[in-house]
This record gives sequence, structure tokens and C-alpha cells, in this order.
Amino acid sequence: MTNPWSRRGFLLTTGASALGMALASRASAAESAAAADEFDTLRATWRSLILGSDFNATAEPFASKLAQLGTTAGQYRSTMAPATGSLWPDAVFTDPEPDTDQESFGYSGKIQDSYARLRTMAEAYAQPGTGLTGDATLRSAIITGLDHLYNQVYNENTTRYGNWYSWQIGAPHPLLDVCVLMYDTLTATQIANYIRAVDHFVPDSAVGSYSGTSTGANRVDLCRVLALRGVVGKNAAKITLARNALSPVFPYVTSGDGLYVDGSFIQHSTIPYTGSYGAVMIGGLGMLFALLAGSSWPVTDPNRQILFSAVDNAWAPFLYNGLVVDNVSGRAISRGTSETLQHADHVRGHGIMAAIALLGQGAPSADNARWRAMVKGWMARDYYSPVLSDRSLSVPGLARLKAVQDDASVTATAEPTGHRLFPSMARAMHRRPGWAASISMANKRISYYEYGNGENPRGWHTGAGMLYWWGDTYGNGQYSDAFWPTVDPYRLPGTTASKKVLADGAGGTWGAARPDVNWVGGATDGTQAAIGQYLKGVSSTLMAKKSWFCLDDSIVCLGAGIKCTDGTGVESVVENRNLGATGTHAFTVDGVAQPTTPWGATTFSGAKWAHIAGHAGYVFPGGSTVKATRQQRTGSWSDINTGGPTTDFTRNYLTVWCDHGTDPTAGTYSYILMPGATTAQTSARAADTGWLTVLANTDNQQGIRVPSLGFTAVNFWFGGTVGGLTASAPACVMIREKTDGTAVICVSDPMLMQTSLTLTWNRAVSSVTSKPATVTSATTGSSLTLTFGDLSGTAGATQKITVNLG
Repeated sequence: MTNPWSRRGFLLTTGASALGMALASRASAAESAAAADEFDTLRATWRSLILGSDFNATAEPFASKLAQLGTTAGQYRSTMAPATGSLWPDAVFTDPEPDTDQESFGYSGKIQDSYARLRTMAEAYAQPGTGLTGDATLRSAIITGLDHLYNQVYNENTTRYGNWYSWQIGAPHPLLDVCVLMYDTLTATQIANYIRAVDHFVPDSAVGSYSGTSTGANRVDLCRVLALRGVVGKNAAKITLARNALSPVFPYVTSGDGLYVDGSFIQHSTIPYTGSYGAVMIGGLGMLFALLAGSSWPVTDPNRQILFSAVDNAWAPFLYNGLVVDNVSGRAISRGTSETLQHADHVRGHGIMAAIALLGQGAPSADNARWRAMVKGWMARDYYSPVLSDRSLSVPGLARLKAVQDDASVTATAEPTGHRLFPSMARAMHRRPGWAASISMANKRISYYEYGNGENPRGWHTGAGMLYWWGDTYGNGQYSDAFWPTVDPYRLPGTTASKKVLADGAGGTWGAARPDVNWVGGATDGTQAAIGQYLKGVSSTLMAKKSWFCLDDSIVCLGAGIKCTDGTGVESVVENRNLGATGTHAFTVDGVAQPTTPWGATTFSGAKWAHIAGHAGYVFPGGSTVKATRQQRTGSWSDINTGGPTTDFTRNYLTVWCDHGTDPTAGTYSYILMPGATTAQTSARAADTGWLTVLANTDNQQGIRVPSLGFTAVNFWFGGTVGGLTASAPACVMIREKTDGTAVICVSDPMLMQTSLTLTWNRAVSSVTSKPATVTSATTGSSLTLTFGDLSGTAGATQKITVNLG
């Protein structure tokens, strides 16, 4: 078939004004012809972006990927049965009277599912090595499917129902991709029909204001629709609109959706979403930058440098050994498959890595070189889920990542060490040689969890101080290997929670569940940190003060003021380790080995330390009564996601917790987590009673001192004196005394409320060598007194003061 959108056809169909200009002057005709050529070029560019380039279709990992694509497309072709209300019998998209909103959402979702299947078929038609490349029967089926969906449901006369996303993003994305892939086989009438439908559901007003569902990743997705509609329909105004509508995405925000100066990324107003919506945003921007580069519509907004900086400051901190941390992936943690090789946190991480590789093509060369080195390092270290074996990656994604791996000029970057706080989304990331950890919290601005569309109904306690950790060569399957469908949702590691039975979605949908608390955050010098959370339970009377002190080889965890009147027990979970389908890792308490077969809750009175072989050591300063159990738990993804597969998984868990009893009034706990420690290292730390001094562990303050590290830190829930520190108001204070006679004092206002603060350190200080503008006065001598001005506008950021010790 000849191209229905030939240069001559373009001039004849752009309207009377365009035709008039063409007749008026040869110059105008030449300009119009050039524009037509440019649309063709853009279409070819997009085709390359979604199909990939510079890969060997007969070599792995591409050969098997393409073969599987052909198999899947063949199955879709054989089962496609156009009928009223459906294109496939298992994807009915209309019901005149759905019983519930959720049912209506489901029907609208089948529209995007149907287009996605057509896109798979079109990709199999266009890609080499699928066994269906250029297949006439497949081509006919694709076009039949496009026309059927247009005639049945996705057209300019339909009023949308169910989920807005399906109509404005979920359906037009694959539809426009198919239009690009099948362009030369479609008639002008068909293309006009399809883009008319897109115009109906995604009008220019969809990006008229930066609000509602048109922010962050959603805005990027909408701009992709408008840009591709402009390319397919040869409409320069649509591409211009799409390009210009990206600009509100780039600047830093101080509330709501978007990127924050501290590296936080929020979507849905209150949900940390770096790993899910953030991945969509960076991937979508990379695609649009690449599409428009070198065209008449390049993205030149100088604020795009903020996005480039965010690769290092927002995304890289949450990638570890190829996975992206679950606590910045919202309800996406409930999305899994029945294929055990599909490890969700690694899958999301791999997608971000591919997006970074693509984004680098349009970034400054220094940024691109640094990112490729980071990507190569992540790929090399992902032993648990090798990147190029990831069946969820697209062929273009695989091609980009393989190109990085094969580039001998790129030297892989090692995992960095250090600490990053993200107060704007109540998250922390601690990295040490051999391991990394992350803490997730909730406050007035950040939800406990997100539940919606039937996804993640039991994520209630994921914001209750959950402490994640991974080893460099061990433990990477902790959250990857069917953790979320099998773990006890009341016993998430690091959390304090009431055993009160909660209904699915307790607290409300779409992040409605937020605690009425302000003191959540911490202070860090970039290496170590003090972090605290004033915790109130989800749909519960539970209250607690929780602190974490992140050190060189460990994290000291304190809890105090634990009270509840739910009429149920309350627990603080020291650990809940997923040992896999067959794991029987040895568990030792105070040198005594425990059974390797499942056993019920056992109490260990006065325990000094415990150890899980191949994982970590746990020290209980001064001794503590703890409980532990080894059990098998079974669940399926459908238990936590209405759209998930029903395949059951069984996993072995080893759980350690502090039991505060029923309705505690002043519960406490203290323990030291030592990732990767041996039994000898764990027992030695427990025996070294001078290593740690707990300065306070009350409802008013929590603090510690580690003399060997020169480390002192106090979370002042209220003003007061702890050890040698006195604060006039709530604050987080962390001090590191160095061997060169200097000290760094880190102070923050986690409440974002203090208009003044006075801090006194009962330590001789001879001079202050640096201080931020928030310090209005500093008095040195036999003690140090710092007076701070208004801290409420610092967004919880750490204020660093460097002094010379007396």
C-alpha cells in the first residue's frame, strides 16, 4: 500500500488556509513540504525508540525475547473474537449498568488491555525474528482490532466511564504506538478516526493547568499522547503544545506532586513514588527528549537540568544492586506475577536503569558518562535477578542496557557509601560497605500507604517505621521473592503495630490515611544519621516514639512511650526475614542454636543477642525479653491485588519481636541491627557493654552515645536535657567528634514548626568555623550555645555547624 500521507496528500488535507498558502508562494510550499518530511522523520524516530536499534535479533537475549513476542502475538491473534462489547472474550469492556465503581474501573481497564494486546501484535509484525514479521494475516487482525475498538468504544461519541487513566493514557499510548508501527498499512480515514478519538478523550485542555491528574508522571504521559497524536496526524500545534506542557514538570516543588530539593518525589499528593510513577516520568521524558531532539520542537527549557540532577539525587539513592527500594513504589509493591523469576523490585529497578541510559542520550556528556558507569555497576552486581535475563524488559530497554554492558570504555561505578535523608517524603537511605538499609515513615504530609484500584489493601503498616535492609551478596531476595503476598502484614520488620484486625484498605483509598503527627525526620552529616518518628497507628489508638541511629556497621533502634487501648496486643518487630521456599538458616540466641524446622512463638528472657546465619546479628543492650518463631506462610498476589494471579507461594520466615502485651501504657525496646555480622561479631558487640550508652529512651527524648565513633545524638520530642545536650524545643541533634579536634553538629526541625531554638552542648569549644544562616548567634568557651532563628521554612533539612573543640 502506498503511503496515504504523502507530501502531496499532506498539503491537500491540511485545510484551505494551508492550500492557499501553498498556491501563494513556492517558498511556503517548500516549508510545508519540509514540515511533512519532518513528521515522517519523527515517526521513524519513534518507531526506532519503541522497537529498539543496533541489536542482533539472532543473538541472546534478543532471540528468545523476540520468539516469545511472536508466540504471544500469535495467541492473541488466535483468540481474538470481535463481538459487541469486547475484542477478546476475556476482556469485556462494556456493561450498561456496572454494580460498583470498582467494576466500572475494571471495564475501562479492559479497553487499555485490548489496545495493549494489539500493540504486542503490531510489535511482532514489525520486529525481526518473531516468526510473524510482516505476516499478512496478523496485519489484517491488527487492523480489524483497531477498527472494532474504534467502532465499539474508543471514539469521539463515547462518554468515558470508570478510570480516567484508561481513556487518557492507558488506551491512547498503545493505540498511537500501533498507528506508528502500522502507519503504511492504514488508510487516511482510519488514521483520522483514531486521532479524532484521541482528541476527544485527550483534548488540549488536559494540559491546560498543572493540577489534578495532570501533574508529575501523569503530565508526562499526557504530553506523550499529545506529541504522538501530532506526529501521527501531522499537526505541529499538538507537538508544540506537548513540548511546552512539559515545563511545569521540571521545577522543584514544595508541596504536592513532583521533585523536591531534597531528592524526594511525590505523586498522588502524599505518596513517595520514585520507583513507580517516578520511573514512568523519567522514562517518558527520556522518550520525548529523544523524539524531539534535532527537530523543530526540541525540549530546551533550562529547568530540564533539574531532571538531570535528579538522576543522581532522587533515583540513584534508591537503587541498590539493580533493585529499587519498595518503600518508594507505593501500591506497585502489590503487583507480582506467578513467574518466580519476575522479581518486582528488581524489575522496576531494571526499567529505571534503561530509562537512565536513554535519558543520557539527551543529557550533557559528563552526566551521560557518569550515569552509564552507574548503570553498568548496578547490572554487574545484580546477581539475584540478572538484568539481561529480565523477561519484562522491552527489546529497546534490553538493547540500551546491553550496549552499556558491552561498552569497554565504561568503568562500572561501585556502590557508594553514605546517608541520605528525604524529609519531604519521610524516607531515609543508609549505605555502608556490604549492605544498605532504608526506613519508611508517615506524617501529616505523607500517607501510611496507598490503597486503590484493588491494589495494596494490606499495606497498612508499611509507613510505621518499616526498616528494610539488603546485603551486597546476600539477602537481595528478602522483598523480591514473594515477600508481599506471604509476609504477615502485622509484622513488617522494624515496625511497631497493634494487633487490631484491620479491614482491607483501612484508613481510606488513595493515601487518605495520614497520621496527625509532625515530628518525623532526622539529621545527618552524610555518613551517619539520627532519625525519629512519632508514630500513631492506622485506625488504631496506638502511639509510640521510634528512633534509629544509623552508624558505621549497625543501626541502633529505640522505642518508647508505646501505648494503646485497642484491647489487643502490641508488638515491635525486630526482624521478619524471608528465608525463601526452602531456607532453614540457623538461628542462635545467646549461643544456643534453635530448631531449623518450624516452631511456634518462643520467649527468650534476658536475651543479649541473636543471630540469623547468612543474614545479620541482633544485640539487645542490657538484655531483653524477646519472642521468636519460625514458620511457613502461604499466599498469592491475588490476596493483595484484585488483578493478581492466584498462584500460591509458600515461604519460610524467621520472626523476632518485642511483645509489649495488651494495651501497654509505657512500652519500650532497644536493639542493634548488624547486617552481615557473624555470630562472633554479634556476641562480641553484646559483650562490649561500653560500646553503646543509651542516654535516654523515654516519651520525651531518645538518645545514644557511641564513644568509639565520637557519636552523640538525641531526638528531642520535647525540649529538655539529655547527657550534655540541652534543647529549648523539639529538635533532632547529631554530633560527631573527629580525631582532628573538630566536631560537626547537625540539627534539624523535623516538625517544620520551630521559629526559634537554643541548643547548648556542655563541651568545651574554642571556635565555630562554619555555620548556616539559620544560626543567629554562637557562644563558645567551656560550652557551646547555638541560637537558631526560624527553622520552619527549612523543610526539615539538616543544619550543619563545624567547630574546633577546646
